[in-house]
Amino acid sequence: MKRLALLPLIALAFAACSDTATSPTSGPRPRLLTSTVNFENAPSGAHYRQGSGDPVCTVIGITVSCTGTQIAGVGNTDADLSLTVRYAGTVQCRNHGGQIVEVKTQSATTTPAPDEATALRNGTLRVSSFSASNVPTDEQFEAQATCPNGNWTKELLGTATVLSFTYTLTFDGFNAPVISITGP
Repeated sequence: MKRLALLPLIALAFAACSDTATSPTSGPRPRLLTSTVNFENAPSGAHYRQGSGDPVCTVIGITVSCTGTQIAGVGNTDADLSLTVRYAGTVQCRNHGGQIVEVKTQSATTTPAPDEATALRNGTLRVSSFSASNVPTDEQFEAQATCPNGNWTKELLGTATVLSFTYTLTFDGFNAPVISITGP
């Protein structure tokens, strides 16, 4: 008898874990991020300052933003901060007869952080919050699209989307980043 009483609970647990239990109107699925921190790619003794930790990157619309952090024990070694974002868009090509062809385009931009995004003070590297600033324009997506010939008119449909991004923090004199965050 006790075994039969557990069956509805087990079935409920499986339903809660299945993809079909989520309704299409429940909102977008969270984006998966990969964060790698390797202090071997930093000066000896480098560590997160107490109260700091991994930066966190978010994507809202076509804006990618990452929080700051503090790494202590770096001496006078500065670091370079960079954010590369790949965007996608669909361009519609229309001829004078009204025929429409949709063309997928992609664009990648790298936003190197300004020098003031990282600051050294008393052996601690302070890394500021940072956002991608050079989002491609509609005209840039349209310029990348190839229509059947030059008589067709190009128009970006809707807005661009973020395909992926990579955030890196690399110390001067090191070949690999100490922090790397990638996301779809």
